[in-house]
Amino acid sequence: MGRHSSPRAGARRFLVARSPGWALLAHRLATTRGPLLRLLAWSGAEAVPPLLSGLMVSAAVDQGFLAGRPGVGVAWLAGFGAATAVRAYAARAGFPHLAAVVEPLRDALVERVVRGALARSHADPAEVARLTEQVESARQLTATLLRTLRGVGVTLVAALAGLALLAPAVLPLVLLPLLASGALFARLLRPLVARRRAVVLAEERLAADAAPALHGLRDIQATGADRRVAEALTATAEASAAASRALGRAAALRSLVVALGGRLPVLAVVAAAPWLLDEGGLTAGELLGVTTYLLQQLDPAVRTLAGTVGGWLLGLAVVLDRLAATSPDPAEHDPAEHEPAEHEPAGPEAPRPGPAEPPCAPAAAATATVRLTSLCYAHGPGAEPVFANLDVTTAPGEHLAVVGPSGTGKSTLAALLAGLLAPLGGGLTVAGVRPHTLPGPERARLVALLPQEAYIFPGPVRANLAWLAAPTEARLTHAVELLGAGALVARLGGLDAVIADPAALSAGERQLLALVRTYLSPAPVVVLDEATCHLDAAAEDRVERAFAARPGTLVVVAHRLGSALRADRVLLLDGGRGVLARHGDLQVLSPLYRELVGHWWGSAGPRGAAPVTGHPS
Repeated sequence: MGRHSSPRAGARRFLVARSPGWALLAHRLATTRGPLLRLLAWSGAEAVPPLLSGLMVSAAVDQGFLAGRPGVGVAWLAGFGAATAVRAYAARAGFPHLAAVVEPLRDALVERVVRGALARSHADPAEVARLTEQVESARQLTATLLRTLRGVGVTLVAALAGLALLAPAVLPLVLLPLLASGALFARLLRPLVARRRAVVLAEERLAADAAPALHGLRDIQATGADRRVAEALTATAEASAAASRALGRAAALRSLVVALGGRLPVLAVVAAAPWLLDEGGLTAGELLGVTTYLLQQLDPAVRTLAGTVGGWLLGLAVVLDRLAATSPDPAEHDPAEHEPAEHEPAGPEAPRPGPAEPPCAPAAAATATVRLTSLCYAHGPGAEPVFANLDVTTAPGEHLAVVGPSGTGKSTLAALLAGLLAPLGGGLTVAGVRPHTLPGPERARLVALLPQEAYIFPGPVRANLAWLAAPTEARLTHAVELLGAGALVARLGGLDAVIADPAALSAGERQLLALVRTYLSPAPVVVLDEATCHLDAAAEDRVERAFAARPGTLVVVAHRLGSALRADRVLLLDGGRGVLARHGDLQVLSPLYRELVGHWWGSAGPRGAAPVTGHPS
């Protein structure tokens, strides 16, 4: 800290310059400068009642009640009431501008978490869920702090300005304890943030250690390891409790901040009251006005700052630091991320197209064999296995349909093939490579997965379709027409039209655009996980035939009987195992498959559309 630095300036530098979380928040808030300034303007209107409170009380006493004119005193108090109504209106008017600051912050943090997850070779879904919860905590804490701090800050500044106007002689009695209180609060911030962070880390460690133990409780008891596991969990729990106690001891010192900044000025003024009335030239009304400033404005503001705001500030600091550390934004380290593509608007909402490659590299497609060898997978250490020794091998360029009752692992298999999940046992390779070991971009160039809920981002139609590749104009136009999306693209205004709100598109329209994007992908293996469920049977037939003719291997989680009939072979999943055969052979081999086919035919609509039973597993 420099020679001329104050404790407050030192605390500010610590929070912003040394904390990646505060730097992240400052960067995001800088993009909403307009709403912040409008929020500050309404805060100025809120300062009127705190500023006038002591002055009007003083005038009501001296010019009204003590002067024998109670009507004048009541008029002054009525004016104070009217000023309070102005403050209420200003507080209400500031909420839309507060929302305009906080909601973009939430969206930016969610995008950061998603980008960070996609940049890792494989992201833990539980970790992503925890980070998303922390984003919501950051949004709520930021909104609460902005709403509370502007009220408290306005009150504090207005009270000091009112004291200066009403009774300048009182200012030393108020400012000296208040400055000492601010210095103590600034001094406490660093250890409080460190201890709050230690509590959060200890709680996360306890949750991470306890979850596997609870899932594998039967195995722990069977192997006689229960005592050792209990001792380890007890040690972790004691460490968490110790961190909480350390935070409590540090937080207790905040009561000194309240005593110094809120209570001591009141005691000082009360003790000096005889001198202020006799020698200081204060009237009884002015002394009562000073007391109004201290008791109704200054003391509550200091208590709120040191108590409630202090706690929220610490929580926000830790949450932001966790988000900054655990979900780094790849765009911050890749200058090219900020350069718009030829047909893509600048901005974070439009992902850049991938490298200029043909829809499917012929060399890769020729060797795109999917091989599952004794594959085992379960959703948790103690959970029932989804797959147990599953063996499947596809030929290069094969069209495979995956069917089975709800809960048999069809979508889980799709996620395993795409590398989003890692096998717990056995082997899974695509073109000789284990997909879950690849970084995100390489994995996407090997396997293109399209789930049931298609993702379309705000931006040009062209940027959405060319997200995974950079096709020529002729190839892009051919793919649009081949998959039957020409009428949709024309209705939207052409390839260069901008999709302002993807939610305005129907689920089927979003699926159709995403199918064109997936068709243009360079990946030699495409996995459609009920990706045509919102299309009619004729559109689904057209799409699947186009993908089947595309170079490479096609895996379709069947939604209708037509998907199984069009496939080269059908994989029936049931009870952790699979039966792989042609459609006709599988009807002979499996009573379950015959039952599924009968259900499909029985529930077929007038156009032959028959949904599979249940939901994607």
